[in-house]
Amino acid sequence: MTRLGRSFGFLLSSTALSNLADGVLKVGAPLMAVSFTRSPALVALAGAAATLPWLLLALPAGALVDRLDRRRIMVAANAARAAVLAVATALAALGLMNLWVLLAAVFLACVSEVFADTSAQAALPMAVPETELTRANGRVVGVQILGNDFAGAPLAGLLVTVLPAAVLGAPGLLYGVAGLLLLGMRGRFLAPRAAPRPVAGEIAESLRYLWSHRFLRTLALSAGLINTAGAAYFGVLVLWVVGDGSPMGLAPSGYGLMLTVFAVGALAGSLVAGRAGRLAGDAPAFVMLWAVCALAHLVPVLLPVPWLLYATAVVWGVSGAAANVLVISTRQRIIPGELLGRVNAAYRLLGMGGMPLGAALGGLAGEVAGLPAVFAGATVVQLLAVCWIGRVVFFPTSKRVTSGVTIPDITGSR
Repeated sequence: MTRLGRSFGFLLSSTALSNLADGVLKVGAPLMAVSFTRSPALVALAGAAATLPWLLLALPAGALVDRLDRRRIMVAANAARAAVLAVATALAALGLMNLWVLLAAVFLACVSEVFADTSAQAALPMAVPETELTRANGRVVGVQILGNDFAGAPLAGLLVTVLPAAVLGAPGLLYGVAGLLLLGMRGRFLAPRAAPRPVAGEIAESLRYLWSHRFLRTLALSAGLINTAGAAYFGVLVLWVVGDGSPMGLAPSGYGLMLTVFAVGALAGSLVAGRAGRLAGDAPAFVMLWAVCALAHLVPVLLPVPWLLYATAVVWGVSGAAANVLVISTRQRIIPGELLGRVNAAYRLLGMGGMPLGAALGGLAGEVAGLPAVFAGATVVQLLAVCWIGRVVFFPTSKRVTSGVTIPDITGSR
């Protein structure tokens, strides 16, 4: 940790706690929703509520992140979502919780997540040397996985069974502590920039930069298709896995165990990402990893056996996490610091903005055509997206993009 520094240590600790909170909320909200309804469309709304804020607020959040101190934004965002979940916990304890109150609480908490996560990705390159970006991102992704899935998933399954109100209360407390830890970061985290211009103009500048950059543009759109299809797939997977009437018939704790196994694989993936990038080149490595992850989606559908589900979850974890580390590090190296908040937000809008639609379509398609059709369609979409970005990576027309910014050689190792 010495080369990564004190500020990164506090950022990493805060990230660990906030992602433990995310993990409890991510798993707990759908499980709470199942207690209110068995409708695929309504259950999928829990996933849509968590991702809709990215569609609505990513661009304004990016503009704010490039204007203000990024650490202070993270502190305020954590305080806001702690307050939202404290109110929701009180309502649950009073017996006033229903599906719509749950969805509102998830939506509002995830509004703050947009600002917190956009700030964190933009602040990280200011906290560590550029040569340590992949290593730092590997650690960040590692603690995200440990909290989000490894610890959060079984904890959510336990809380849903023992004390449902704590599914909202525990994350709220963790967000509050995460915000306090950020106060230990030294210095100011303001982006170097000229005098502020109208927000609309700054947002337009980030969109022009992203759209003129062939590699980043294709990467964002491909990631958008992969994430949209993934939201459709995982939004209804709980119905395929959990319950006496499901093909696998697992209890809620079994679903939590699947996510824990996923986290073990993902933790390993975050640790080997740098090695994969050095062996194959960052971009070829994450393209191949995305392809493996997409193909693995077919296994639980064709062979709905619990032990194969757990084995597949390991593959999902390793491939997804390693690809994520490499994609984030590549973006941070390419995008100028003064544009990082806005361009990252624009990228994530394209990359994540379709997830609410994917979750909703997955639920509706599950009602009309059945769950296997959702799983097969999502896999096909992801494979097409992998082919699209693969074409740019393996058959590049130029190493210099139309915006005039020279990017690293994405087809070879650094």
